[in-house]
Amino acid sequence: MRTDSATDVFQEHRPVLLGVAYRMLGRAADAEDVVQEAWLRWSSADRQQVREPRAYLVRVTTRLAIDRLRQVQARREAYVGPWLPEPLATDFGDTAADTAERAVLAESVTLAILVVLESLSPLERAVFVLREAFGYPYAEIAAILERGEAAVRQLAGRARRHVEERRPRFEVDPARQRDLTERFLAAAAGDDLQGLLSLLAEDVRLVGDSGGKAKAPLRIIETADKVGRFLLGVARAGIPSAEFVFRELNGGVALLVLSGGKADAVFQVDVVDGRIQTVYIIRNPDKLGSLAEPV
Repeated sequence: MRTDSATDVFQEHRPVLLGVAYRMLGRAADAEDVVQEAWLRWSSADRQQVREPRAYLVRVTTRLAIDRLRQVQARREAYVGPWLPEPLATDFGDTAADTAERAVLAESVTLAILVVLESLSPLERAVFVLREAFGYPYAEIAAILERGEAAVRQLAGRARRHVEERRPRFEVDPARQRDLTERFLAAAAGDDLQGLLSLLAEDVRLVGDSGGKAKAPLRIIETADKVGRFLLGVARAGIPSAEFVFRELNGGVALLVLSGGKADAVFQVDVVDGRIQTVYIIRNPDKLGSLAEPV
Protein backbone atom coordinates (compact mmCIF):
# COMPACT_ATOMS: atom_id res chain seq x y z
CA MET A 1 0.00 0.00 0.00
CA ARG A 2 1.50 3.35 -1.03
CA THR A 3 1.95 6.14 1.52
CA ASP A 4 -0.71 8.34 -0.06
CA SER A 5 -3.12 5.40 -0.12
CA ALA A 6 -2.42 4.68 3.56
CA THR A 7 -3.14 8.32 4.35
CA ASP A 8 -6.39 8.23 2.39
CA VAL A 9 -7.57 5.12 4.20
CA PHE A 10 -6.75 6.63 7.59
CA GLN A 11 -8.47 9.92 6.78
CA GLU A 12 -11.56 8.03 5.66
CA HIS A 13 -11.90 6.42 9.09
CA ARG A 14 -10.57 9.32 11.17
CA PRO A 15 -14.02 10.70 12.17
CA VAL A 16 -15.00 7.33 13.64
CA LEU A 17 -11.69 7.02 15.46
CA LEU A 18 -12.10 10.50 16.96
CA GLY A 19 -15.67 9.63 17.92
CA VAL A 20 -14.57 6.52 19.79
CA ALA A 21 -11.63 8.26 21.48
CA TYR A 22 -13.63 11.32 22.58
CA ARG A 23 -16.42 9.21 24.10
CA MET A 24 -13.77 7.20 25.91
CA LEU A 25 -11.84 10.19 27.23
CA GLY A 26 -14.17 13.20 27.33
CA ARG A 27 -11.45 15.54 26.08
CA ALA A 28 -10.87 16.51 22.48
CA ALA A 29 -7.15 17.08 23.09
CA ASP A 30 -6.69 13.59 24.56
CA ALA A 31 -8.74 12.10 21.71
CA GLU A 32 -6.56 13.85 19.13
CA ASP A 33 -3.42 12.51 20.83
CA VAL A 34 -4.79 8.98 20.75
CA VAL A 35 -5.77 9.22 17.08
CA GLN A 36 -2.34 10.63 16.22
CA GLU A 37 -0.73 7.65 17.95
CA ALA A 38 -3.08 5.36 16.01
CA TRP A 39 -1.83 6.99 12.80
CA LEU A 40 1.77 6.27 13.78
CA ARG A 41 0.88 2.63 14.42
CA TRP A 42 -0.97 2.46 11.09
CA SER A 43 1.78 4.10 9.08
CA SER A 44 4.40 1.68 10.40
CA ALA A 45 2.24 -1.46 10.22
CA ASP A 46 2.52 -4.18 7.59
CA ARG A 47 -0.70 -3.08 5.91
CA GLN A 48 -0.58 -5.93 3.40
CA GLN A 49 -1.60 -8.16 6.33
CA VAL A 50 -4.57 -5.95 7.27
CA ARG A 51 -7.74 -7.27 5.68
CA GLU A 52 -10.13 -4.76 7.26
CA PRO A 53 -8.50 -1.35 7.87
CA ARG A 54 -11.47 0.07 9.79
CA ALA A 55 -11.54 -2.85 12.23
CA TYR A 56 -7.77 -2.63 12.68
CA LEU A 57 -7.85 1.13 13.31
CA VAL A 58 -10.77 0.97 15.74
CA ARG A 59 -8.99 -1.80 17.64
CA VAL A 60 -5.77 0.20 17.92
CA THR A 61 -7.60 3.39 18.87
CA THR A 62 -9.72 1.68 21.52
CA ARG A 63 -6.74 0.05 23.18
CA LEU A 64 -4.80 3.31 23.17
CA ALA A 65 -7.81 5.12 24.62
CA ILE A 66 -8.11 2.55 27.42
CA ASP A 67 -4.44 3.08 28.30
CA ARG A 68 -4.84 6.87 28.21
CA LEU A 69 -8.00 6.73 30.34
CA ARG A 70 -6.18 4.78 33.02
CA GLN A 71 -3.53 7.49 33.08
CA VAL A 72 -5.90 10.47 33.23
CA GLN A 73 -8.24 9.00 35.86
CA ALA A 74 -5.63 9.63 38.53
CA ARG A 75 -5.36 13.28 37.45
CA ARG A 76 -9.12 13.71 37.57
CA GLU A 77 -9.23 12.52 41.17
CA ALA A 78 -7.18 15.63 42.03
CA TYR A 79 -9.24 17.95 39.81
CA VAL A 80 -10.33 21.20 41.45
CA GLY A 81 -14.13 21.35 41.61
CA PRO A 82 -16.59 19.38 39.42
CA TRP A 83 -15.24 17.85 36.21
CA LEU A 84 -17.12 18.16 32.94
CA PRO A 85 -16.14 16.93 29.47
CA GLU A 86 -14.46 19.28 27.03
CA PRO A 87 -17.11 20.87 24.77
CA LEU A 88 -17.16 19.33 21.31
CA ALA A 89 -18.68 20.73 18.13
CA THR A 90 -20.91 17.93 16.82
CA ASP A 91 -20.93 17.51 13.09
CA PHE A 92 -21.11 13.78 12.49
CA GLY A 93 -20.38 14.01 8.77
CA ASP A 94 -20.12 10.54 7.25
CA THR A 95 -20.02 8.72 10.60
CA ALA A 96 -23.82 8.28 10.62
CA ALA A 97 -25.92 7.18 7.69
CA ASP A 98 -29.39 8.14 8.89
CA THR A 99 -31.34 10.27 11.34
CA ALA A 100 -31.79 7.50 13.92
CA GLU A 101 -28.09 6.70 13.95
CA ARG A 102 -27.22 10.39 14.28
CA ALA A 103 -29.58 10.67 17.25
CA VAL A 104 -27.79 7.79 19.00
CA LEU A 105 -24.40 9.37 18.33
CA ALA A 106 -25.64 12.74 19.60
CA GLU A 107 -27.04 11.32 22.83
CA SER A 108 -23.86 9.34 23.52
CA VAL A 109 -21.82 12.55 23.47
CA THR A 110 -24.04 14.74 25.71
CA LEU A 111 -22.44 16.21 28.81
CA ALA A 112 -24.88 14.30 31.03
CA ILE A 113 -24.04 10.89 29.53
CA LEU A 114 -20.29 11.53 29.43
CA VAL A 115 -20.34 12.44 33.12
CA VAL A 116 -22.07 9.12 33.86
CA LEU A 117 -19.49 7.26 31.75
CA GLU A 118 -16.76 8.67 33.98
CA SER A 119 -17.91 6.27 36.70
CA LEU A 120 -17.33 3.16 34.54
CA SER A 121 -14.10 1.21 34.46
CA PRO A 122 -12.02 1.70 31.28
CA LEU A 123 -13.06 -1.71 29.92
CA GLU A 124 -16.74 -1.13 30.73
CA ARG A 125 -16.59 2.26 29.06
CA ALA A 126 -14.96 0.82 25.94
CA VAL A 127 -17.61 -1.89 25.64
CA PHE A 128 -20.44 0.58 26.23
CA VAL A 129 -19.13 3.07 23.65
CA LEU A 130 -18.51 0.44 20.97
CA ARG A 131 -21.81 -1.34 21.57
CA GLU A 132 -24.27 1.44 22.41
CA ALA A 133 -22.89 4.34 20.36
CA PHE A 134 -21.43 2.54 17.34
CA GLY A 135 -23.43 -0.69 17.31
CA TYR A 136 -20.50 -3.13 17.17
CA PRO A 137 -21.45 -6.82 17.59
CA TYR A 138 -20.21 -8.51 20.75
CA ALA A 139 -17.91 -10.78 18.75
CA GLU A 140 -16.11 -7.80 17.20
CA ILE A 141 -15.81 -6.04 20.56
CA ALA A 142 -14.34 -9.23 22.00
CA ALA A 143 -11.73 -9.27 19.22
CA ILE A 144 -10.93 -5.58 19.76
CA LEU A 145 -10.40 -6.07 23.51
CA GLU A 146 -8.92 -9.57 23.25
CA ARG A 147 -11.51 -10.89 25.66
CA GLY A 148 -13.96 -13.76 25.41
CA GLU A 149 -17.39 -12.92 24.05
CA ALA A 150 -19.08 -14.07 27.27
CA ALA A 151 -16.88 -11.73 29.30
CA VAL A 152 -17.69 -8.85 26.95
CA ARG A 153 -21.42 -9.52 27.32
CA GLN A 154 -21.01 -9.37 31.10
CA LEU A 155 -19.13 -6.08 30.85
CA ALA A 156 -21.81 -4.69 28.54
CA GLY A 157 -24.63 -5.71 30.86
CA ARG A 158 -22.90 -4.24 33.91
CA ALA A 159 -22.14 -0.98 32.09
CA ARG A 160 -25.66 -0.67 30.69
CA ARG A 161 -27.27 -1.20 34.11
CA HIS A 162 -24.91 1.33 35.66
CA VAL A 163 -25.67 3.94 33.02
CA GLU A 164 -29.44 3.35 33.11
CA GLU A 165 -29.48 3.73 36.89
CA ARG A 166 -27.70 7.08 36.66
CA ARG A 167 -28.84 8.34 33.25
CA PRO A 168 -30.43 11.77 33.72
CA ARG A 169 -33.79 12.28 32.04
CA PHE A 170 -33.80 15.17 29.57
CA GLU A 171 -35.49 16.32 26.38
CA VAL A 172 -33.48 16.51 23.17
CA ASP A 173 -35.61 19.02 21.25
CA PRO A 174 -33.07 21.62 20.00
CA ALA A 175 -35.77 24.25 19.43
CA ARG A 176 -37.00 23.93 23.03
CA GLN A 177 -33.44 23.95 24.34
CA ARG A 178 -32.59 27.13 22.42
CA ASP A 179 -35.83 28.87 23.36
CA LEU A 180 -35.27 28.25 27.07
CA THR A 181 -31.64 29.31 26.79
CA GLU A 182 -32.62 32.58 25.09
CA ARG A 183 -35.31 33.29 27.69
CA PHE A 184 -32.87 32.39 30.43
CA LEU A 185 -30.28 34.80 29.02
CA ALA A 186 -32.87 37.58 28.72
CA ALA A 187 -34.06 37.11 32.31
CA ALA A 188 -30.50 37.14 33.67
CA ALA A 189 -29.57 40.21 31.63
CA GLY A 190 -32.76 41.95 32.79
CA ASP A 191 -32.07 41.19 36.47
CA ASP A 192 -35.43 39.38 36.53
CA LEU A 193 -35.26 36.83 39.34
CA GLN A 194 -38.91 35.78 39.07
CA GLY A 195 -38.60 35.36 35.31
CA LEU A 196 -35.51 33.26 35.85
CA LEU A 197 -37.15 31.11 38.53
CA SER A 198 -40.10 30.44 36.22
CA LEU A 199 -37.70 28.67 33.83
CA LEU A 200 -36.00 26.50 36.43
CA ALA A 201 -37.13 23.17 37.84
CA GLU A 202 -37.44 23.24 41.63
CA ASP A 203 -34.60 20.73 41.99
CA VAL A 204 -32.38 22.26 39.29
CA ARG A 205 -28.62 21.71 39.59
CA LEU A 206 -25.81 23.95 38.40
CA VAL A 207 -22.49 22.28 37.62
CA GLY A 208 -19.53 24.56 37.00
CA ASP A 209 -16.15 23.43 35.69
CA SER A 210 -13.20 25.78 36.06
CA GLY A 211 -10.43 23.39 37.10
CA GLY A 212 -9.45 26.12 39.55
CA LYS A 213 -8.33 28.31 36.64
CA ALA A 214 -11.34 30.65 36.37
CA LYS A 215 -14.26 31.80 38.49
CA ALA A 216 -16.89 29.09 38.86
CA PRO A 217 -18.53 27.36 41.84
CA LEU A 218 -16.37 24.62 43.33
CA ARG A 219 -19.45 22.67 44.41
CA ILE A 220 -22.68 21.78 42.65
CA ILE A 221 -25.42 24.32 43.43
CA GLU A 222 -28.93 22.94 43.93
CA THR A 223 -32.50 24.32 44.07
CA ALA A 224 -34.05 26.96 41.86
CA ASP A 225 -33.63 29.81 44.35
CA LYS A 226 -29.90 29.23 44.90
CA VAL A 227 -29.17 28.65 41.20
CA GLY A 228 -31.21 31.69 40.15
CA ARG A 229 -29.57 34.01 42.65
CA PHE A 230 -26.10 32.76 41.74
CA LEU A 231 -26.66 33.35 38.04
CA LEU A 232 -28.11 36.81 38.62
CA GLY A 233 -24.95 37.61 40.57
CA VAL A 234 -22.85 36.43 37.62
CA ALA A 235 -24.90 38.55 35.22
CA ARG A 236 -24.56 41.63 37.43
CA ALA A 237 -20.79 41.21 37.59
CA GLY A 238 -20.68 41.02 33.80
CA ILE A 239 -18.02 39.83 31.39
CA PRO A 240 -15.79 42.39 29.63
CA SER A 241 -16.63 42.88 25.93
CA ALA A 242 -19.05 39.96 26.07
CA GLU A 243 -20.48 38.39 22.93
CA PHE A 244 -22.96 35.51 22.87
CA VAL A 245 -23.00 32.94 20.07
CA PHE A 246 -25.17 29.84 19.78
CA ARG A 247 -23.32 26.68 18.78
CA GLU A 248 -24.18 23.01 18.46
CA LEU A 249 -22.00 21.36 21.06
CA ASN A 250 -22.21 17.81 22.40
CA GLY A 251 -25.33 17.07 20.44
CA GLY A 252 -27.31 20.05 21.70
CA VAL A 253 -27.68 23.81 21.62
CA ALA A 254 -25.09 25.66 23.70
CA LEU A 255 -24.26 29.29 24.34
CA LEU A 256 -20.63 30.23 23.74
CA VAL A 257 -19.62 33.35 25.65
CA LEU A 258 -16.76 35.31 24.11
CA SER A 259 -14.76 37.98 25.92
CA GLY A 260 -12.63 40.17 23.70
CA GLY A 261 -13.11 37.65 20.91
CA LYS A 262 -11.81 34.72 23.00
CA ALA A 263 -13.87 31.84 24.39
CA ASP A 264 -14.64 32.61 28.03
CA ALA A 265 -17.38 30.11 28.88
CA VAL A 266 -19.78 27.54 27.50
CA PHE A 267 -23.29 27.48 28.89
CA GLN A 268 -25.65 24.57 28.22
CA VAL A 269 -28.87 23.33 29.81
CA ASP A 270 -30.77 20.06 30.07
CA VAL A 271 -34.53 20.41 29.81
CA VAL A 272 -37.18 18.22 31.47
CA ASP A 273 -40.93 18.84 31.17
CA GLY A 274 -40.36 22.30 29.73
CA ARG A 275 -38.07 23.53 32.52
CA ILE A 276 -34.33 23.71 32.98
CA GLN A 277 -33.19 20.72 35.03
CA THR A 278 -29.41 21.11 34.84
CA VAL A 279 -27.18 24.06 34.04
CA TYR A 280 -23.64 23.35 32.84
CA ILE A 281 -21.01 26.10 32.84
CA ILE A 282 -17.53 25.30 31.53
CA ARG A 283 -14.88 27.95 32.14
CA ASN A 284 -11.66 25.97 32.34
CA PRO A 285 -9.57 27.70 29.63
CA ASP A 286 -7.84 24.41 28.84
CA LYS A 287 -11.19 23.08 27.58
CA LEU A 288 -12.18 26.10 25.50
CA GLY A 289 -9.25 26.48 23.11
CA SER A 290 -10.86 24.53 20.29
CA LEU A 291 -13.83 26.93 20.37
CA ALA A 292 -11.78 30.10 19.97
CA GLU A 293 -11.90 30.18 16.17
CA PRO A 294 -14.27 32.63 14.43
CA VAL A 295 -17.81 31.25 14.38
